[in-house]
Amino acid sequence: MSVHVLGGASSSALQDLPPSPGPESLTVVITETLDISADDFASATGWDIKPEGACKGEVCVPLPDGYSATYAAERLGMAIVSDDASGLSALGPESLSGRALVTAQAPEVVLPDLDGNEFHLSSLRGKKVVVVAWAPY
Repeated sequence: MSVHVLGGASSSALQDLPPSPGPESLTVVITETLDISADDFASATGWDIKPEGACKGEVCVPLPDGYSATYAAERLGMAIVSDDASGLSALGPESLSGRALVTAQAPEVVLPDLDGNEFHLSSLRGKKVVVVAWAPY
């Protein structure tokens, strides 16, 4: 997990944070103010603020009410936690189960084809693919 410090929040305020066991691709933003510019939001989270909304790669989440860090975080499913004692706030990573995908890239999947040979989903990388799954329960 990576931590981005914005708005002059001192690194000494971060010394008491426990190490995170989470995935390295997750990002947490720690800031003294939630009045974060679109450029700072993009550099810290990877979500660029464009006229069409908050965009990462091929995925864009509309921001019909305009940009503010709290509104963008809400639309992206990012938790916001504030601590009045330290004067710090944190934006969590985007939600995997929220309104947006973290990436449009599928994980590596290997399954047998109809002849029993291994088929790697990554062999289709760069092509648009529809994956249909079915379960009998």
